[in-house]
Amino acid sequence: MGTWNVGPFDNDHAGDFAHDYSRPGPLTRLDAGQAELLDGLPEDPVGICAAVQGLVIQPADAAALGVADERPAERNIRPVNRLIAALTALDPAPLCQARIPEQRVVGTCRHFATLACALLRARGIPARARCGFGTRFQEGRGLDHWVTEYWNAGEGRWVRVDTEHLGHGFAERPEDLAPGEFLTGGEAWIQYRRGLIDPRMFGVAGTDHAWGPAEISGNAVRDLAALCGLEMLPWDEWGRMTEAYEGRTGPDYDELIDTLAETCAQGDPAALARLFADERLAVPQHLLV
Repeated sequence: MGTWNVGPFDNDHAGDFAHDYSRPGPLTRLDAGQAELLDGLPEDPVGICAAVQGLVIQPADAAALGVADERPAERNIRPVNRLIAALTALDPAPLCQARIPEQRVVGTCRHFATLACALLRARGIPARARCGFGTRFQEGRGLDHWVTEYWNAGEGRWVRVDTEHLGHGFAERPEDLAPGEFLTGGEAWIQYRRGLIDPRMFGVAGTDHAWGPAEISGNAVRDLAALCGLEMLPWDEWGRMTEAYEGRTGPDYDELIDTLAETCAQGDPAALARLFADERLAVPQHLLV
């Protein structure tokens, strides 16, 4: 049994979060009463991520099983403590125990990645949820996706884990994604601006309209927020994101995203916090519920 790091987090200091990814953020904080649910989870980071697969189900899969109509609203839950509360309302078993599909909480790749991130942080393992695009699901396309990262101290690097697809064959090693198999929003933006990718091939699967540079910039902003401790929903919009989706931004916004992408790539905590304080990028308080 490990020691779990649960407890409160001060939302007013979310910008400082980038200095320590081993502690919970505003949306990855667990309630003290949820600590006992964590007993029995694996010790290793990939094992913790794998356990999450038995806790979350995608909306389309839930609908195919005839899950009650009101339950897909669970995908709109942002804080992990509320996600776990919804899960244990269906089945109060510890989180190490996989649920039958009908008793898993309904969520997207963001929920898989963020729940795993929260459990890793609860173990004291530095972890981050990353927003971007998977490049191995459809040939030649980058599809909207989230993964989990954890810090491998022995190797001195961040390891990317496709929590949702562990063992599903989309990548040779989903427990340690190879470079290029997943691009954060910022990484995809840099490649787009350098002419290395066709932005029309990057977007949201199952849609006709959600493709192109604005989808890349939107995920770049969401990834910055996640790096600063706010793992938002894939459809959350703030700042100038809506204007970008509607084609109402210009070179000044592109240059802002250039700065964002380079700052995320460099990973300097102080620089991330300063950038995230920009009113064009900061998450408004009304979304933090």
